Amino acid sequence: MQLINGDVEISQPDAAHSREQRLLESRKNAIRCARVADEYKCKNILVLDMSTVTPIVDFFVIGTGLTPRQMRAVADETDRVMKEHGESKLGFEGRDSNVWVLNDYGDIVLHLFNSESRDMYNLEGLWADAKLVDWQNEEV
Repeated sequence: MQLINGDVEISQPDAAHSREQRLLESRKNAIRCARVADEYKCKNILVLDMSTVTPIVDFFVIGTGLTPRQMRAVADETDRVMKEHGESKLGFEGRDSNVWVLNDYGDIVLHLFNSESRDMYNLEGLWADAKLVDWQNEEV
């Protein structure tokens, strides 16, 4: 707050700072998603920082599930954890699929594939310009 010519001016939060804070919180939530997948024994889990390569989403969390039941359980538990941190699921796909389950949280998209579909869609190759997040070693 500043006084200008005797008037009080209330400054708005700096937009860059706001975006930075939002990205930091999204990053933490993406790491939480990856850790849920890890707890449920998914394989080859990656967190891709998409914020510099597309305006559509900030993070992809990608994992390989061994069974459709496992993938659905991971999606359900991830949803529970995200709700605990104030995030709501905006959409989901593949609830009845044996090959790909997707939870969309707006800034984070969780992709769970079976092995064959993971190889076929190759999201990490398609988005190779995205930075990998070291989700196993970062604190949240």
